[in-house]
Amino acid sequence: MISIDWFLALSALLFCVGIVGVLIRKNAIVIFMCVELMLNAVNLSLVSFSSHFGNVDGQILVFFALAVAAAEAVVGLAIIIAIFRNNLSVDISNINLLRW
Repeated sequence: MISIDWFLALSALLFCVGIVGVLIRKNAIVIFMCVELMLNAVNLSLVSFSSHFGNVDGQILVFFALAVAAAEAVVGLAIIIAIFRNNLSVDISNINLLRW
């Protein structure tokens, strides 16, 4: 049986990789994938705690979080496609939406 410490360590590692990806990368699609990685790291920790304490509330919360993440993925990709059609690039350093 694997202890909860290993799952939480993996979750922390995935979350840190996601944060580094968001802060360093300039491609909007890669940043979007790193945000999804952070959401999945939080979901892993919720399921770990839920399993450790024998309560299903964390697993139910993960189900709703995955539903919200799916909707967020659709909206986020639609925004990225709209920006790509206008600028022909997904590099966030070239995007200035507040400029007239």
